[in-house]
Amino acid sequence: MTDKKRLLTGDRPTGKLHLGHLVGSINNRVRLQHQYESFFLIADLHMLTTKNSPEDIAQIDKNAHDMILDQIAAGIDPDKVTFYMQSGIPEIHEMYTLFQSLVTVSRLERLPSLKDMARDAGIEMPFALLGYPVLQAADILCVRGDLVPVGKDNIAHVEVTREIARRFNYLYGETLPIPEGLIGEVPTLVGTDGNAKMSKSLNNTIYLSEEPAVVKRKVMSMYTDPNRISADVPGTVEGNPVFIYHNAFNPDKSEVDDLKTRYRAGKVGDVEVKEKLTVAINNLLAPMHERRAEYQEPGLIEEIIYNGTLIAREETQRTLYAMKKAMGLTGVWNRMRRKVEKRQKKLDRKAS
Repeated sequence: MTDKKRLLTGDRPTGKLHLGHLVGSINNRVRLQHQYESFFLIADLHMLTTKNSPEDIAQIDKNAHDMILDQIAAGIDPDKVTFYMQSGIPEIHEMYTLFQSLVTVSRLERLPSLKDMARDAGIEMPFALLGYPVLQAADILCVRGDLVPVGKDNIAHVEVTREIARRFNYLYGETLPIPEGLIGEVPTLVGTDGNAKMSKSLNNTIYLSEEPAVVKRKVMSMYTDPNRISADVPGTVEGNPVFIYHNAFNPDKSEVDDLKTRYRAGKVGDVEVKEKLTVAINNLLAPMHERRAEYQEPGLIEEIIYNGTLIAREETQRTLYAMKKAMGLTGVWNRMRRKVEKRQKKLDRKAS
């Protein structure tokens, strides 16, 4: 371990990562991994709050593998960060229990993100989902995270963590850090169908592991200006998904500016615009394919996750012990143990 400040972030293992994840969080993680001692959580227990069928659980192994492989391919260095599986650290559950007494139900009910998650999953609010931010607090504080990069929807959850940590420190003495949340500045990437958000459930994604031919097929079928019926009709660039993707993924800004000028003037067809976008995205993904190939050895990704989980568990055990010591809980058990041992010695002497 180093003297760097610690970063904690993570994802639920629901499948492969796509371009929306890249601009929304992964690029930020690639940058921050050099500045912080980074812990990346595979939040399989959080997944159970909305996806807990036997079929969902059976996919965790594969989804975790794909998710970590995608991050490594995108530039995360497994020698610099610690990937760990949430369910592999039972001490997190104990911390979660201790934190439940430090936050009220009404405080959690005021978080609109929880209602949104229940609505999107088509379920009534379960107890586990109501406690989602409290479990997140255990995730963050178990490794004593200082910085927590999150989306806008989750920044309120980080505030709950801060409140819990402050409450704990007030009651039992300075033990836990007060983490800071970091909201990414990149806007949500629209889907290839023009939908407001790229999403696996909407089937409007381009995955980081996509082969060139598949990228071409998906780009060529992308939604564009619906009022443009031929190449000589002036088109709209603003809000046009194809140009949103050019802005995000085409590093040749002069080419993009030229395409925009000609598109507005009705002097370029959608085919050429999409063909050049295909080249830009495939150029972006090509080095990811190369890095992915380096980690194809069976069991290698699982070894990275396993070893990282052991490291994170040691950190969590240290944090939990410090918490219980501050609370006086270790003394309760030790006093009881000593009384039992004393009684047993007395019985042994009588027996002899």
